[in-house]
Amino acid sequence: MIKFEHTIFALPFAYLGMVLAARGWPTWHQFIWITVAMAAARTLAMSVNRLADRHLDARNPRTANRALPRGLISPRAVLFYAIIAALVLALAAWQLTPLTLKLLPGAILFLVGYAYTKRFTWLSHWILGFTDGLAAPGAWAAVRNTLDPPALLLLGAITFWIAGFDLIYACQDVDFDRQERLQSVPARFGVAAALRWSRICHAITLILLAAAGGSMGLGWVYWLGLLVVTALLIYEHSLISPVDLSKVNVAFFNVNGVISVTIFVATVVALILNPIQGG
Repeated sequence: MIKFEHTIFALPFAYLGMVLAARGWPTWHQFIWITVAMAAARTLAMSVNRLADRHLDARNPRTANRALPRGLISPRAVLFYAIIAALVLALAAWQLTPLTLKLLPGAILFLVGYAYTKRFTWLSHWILGFTDGLAAPGAWAAVRNTLDPPALLLLGAITFWIAGFDLIYACQDVDFDRQERLQSVPARFGVAAALRWSRICHAITLILLAAAGGSMGLGWVYWLGLLVVTALLIYEHSLISPVDLSKVNVAFFNVNGVISVTIFVATVVALILNPIQGG
């Protein structure tokens, strides 16, 4: 029910916040519990999302083959997994810093609540982006017990990055969303407008990633990685158009998975070659 591809979007950005906060590699205690927190948060969010949308998914030809609509797993089991995931997330926050524990209720609110936002606002794409974006400042807080400007820049970058490709993904369901009176930018403003907004979001993503790298004094490897990410985003948008959405899954899963891994690897190498000084 929960695919690895879903996790690879946000996990490298959590690790990005982690290594930048640590000015290198953190302690193994921090690394393990940040990873546990991310796995638990993703399980919680996806479980609630699938549970909340099970009736909609059953009526949508694109999603009718998912596990819940097909009866391969029961709603009660999914709810059980969601509760266990929330408890594991709380344990991980407790194992990290006082700030992560204080931030936990807000994180759970977004992890659970974003699944319902498309029922009342077309801003749901950015709410989803913000929810996934919490991974980076969460990991930063887990290492430093503070929330500093670079962590907030990463939050913004991830928010617009994920919103941008969710706008693309939502174009597949424009007719269904209108039929069910669900809120999305494609359903409200049309596919062409959604793709334009997606390009704007990804331009903002690049600006914020540049600002984050500049504020941390990262070296040339980071900027090379950012150049690769720019090329990948251009390629992603070249795959789709208002009249041809046949390659949405390639743009959504493949390209975006490479983007998140690329910027993380570039950051780690930059830190190895040019360690950041300071506390």
